[in-house]
Amino acid sequence: MLKNILVLLSIGLWINQSHAQVVGKLFPDMEVENVEDAAISLPGDTKGKFTLLGLAYSKKSEGDLNTWFSPVFNKFIQSSDGIFGGFGYDVNVYFIPMFTGVNSAATGTAKRKAAKNIDARLLPYILFYKGKLKPYKDALAFSKKDVPYFFVLDDQGKIVFATSGAYSEKKMDEIEEVLE
Repeated sequence: MLKNILVLLSIGLWINQSHAQVVGKLFPDMEVENVEDAAISLPGDTKGKFTLLGLAYSKKSEGDLNTWFSPVFNKFIQSSDGIFGGFGYDVNVYFIPMFTGVNSAATGTAKRKAAKNIDARLLPYILFYKGKLKPYKDALAFSKKDVPYFFVLDDQGKIVFATSGAYSEKKMDEIEEVLE
């Protein structure tokens, strides 16, 4: 039992250290597209405003990424009365599935599926990356393939908070604290 607790604490410290490695760094330039194939440059096109990015680069991590959609949409994009506004938060929000290597060929199919199956109100907040993973894996300390990574960027594109994994209220509280 004690051994299991020590292993879990070690893993938690290791994950927190990898997140700490990226805080304070500029988010690396990333060219992405929306479902309509319009190009967006991150963080360039988001400068001047805080930005929450969620990135996933495996099928399993996309499942955990999806656990964030509704809570993030409800907290930062749509107010409680159904009118867009996000409770006074002025923040860009994007979810980014990353298609790399052989999977790059599936980007078009993924866009079409998203356009058909995802609530139209969420589509403007879903961007698609197609290209090499290594530059981002190195720069953003992606240490585990099967979890999504989340970054809060300041108005100049600098990473001010990082976390990973499935949605939790604790993580959302930490993100809100940074945005306030």
